Amino acid sequence: MIYSCFDVGGTAIKVGLIDEKGSFQQRDLIPTPAEGGPGIVDSLCRIVRQQQEKVPLAGIAISTAGIVNEEAGIVEYALSIPGYTGTPWKERLESEFHLPVSVENDTNCAALGEYWLGAGQGVSSFFAVTVGTSIGGAAVKDGKVLHGATHAAGEIAYMRLPAGQFHDVASAAFLCREIAKEKSVPEQDMDGYRAFQLIERGDEPALRSFHTFCQNLADGLTNIISLFNPERIVLGGGIMSREAVLRPPLERALSERLPERMLPPKGLAFAKLQNDAGLLGALYVLKNKRIPLG
Repeated sequence: MIYSCFDVGGTAIKVGLIDEKGSFQQRDLIPTPAEGGPGIVDSLCRIVRQQQEKVPLAGIAISTAGIVNEEAGIVEYALSIPGYTGTPWKERLESEFHLPVSVENDTNCAALGEYWLGAGQGVSSFFAVTVGTSIGGAAVKDGKVLHGATHAAGEIAYMRLPAGQFHDVASAAFLCREIAKEKSVPEQDMDGYRAFQLIERGDEPALRSFHTFCQNLADGLTNIISLFNPERIVLGGGIMSREAVLRPPLERALSERLPERMLPPKGLAFAKLQNDAGLLGALYVLKNKRIPLG
């Protein structure tokens, strides 16, 4: 069986045709329509119709930015995409295509993708933290995500730390901005790749910013560990691919903040699925509405 899977973000939409074992049959990347919500819905419907001309589909799985009511299949709030709040994905797609449809928040999907086929395998509980332009989180227990009373559990970007709001002081955007300031270069000239080139080269201004970033991130992780006591913390996002650079200072900072007994017994893990996590997690959600995946 083949499933149509989407990962909707503010700038791009990932598209995949994936079988029940998580193997990609086809993948694509398209820009997110500038008109926002209505354009996104029209684009996805057009893609599904094109897919149906080539292969019979068993269902449609959507991972999306925003606060999602996963039971109703509605985007309840979306800050970064205009006209997207209130999008009734499940109702629209089921009525048009007569296929099973699932809708889930993108960070939750990424975490579930890692649980199924990535860094969350082999543990019963973990907290996933995605570090990018902002910071997202998801608590996973026995293959299920904690959604919360208003479907906003895991919105850790708003967490308050000694240095400020988590999003403002420990995102990849913060690291790049701080290094640009230290190096007296325009912010637009500093990205994650360039930042880690400087860090790995031992550039002192970059290392100062990196130290601050790691301390702030460790403050947030300490709060999460204290609250959830997970077996493992899974770190994802583009810059988290630099495990060799990030692991030592983060482990050291956590050991300075928490007694050994409180540290996650299965430690820190770095996401394995990279850009595929959201699509695979979306499929995991859809399939587990009926039967568990092996």
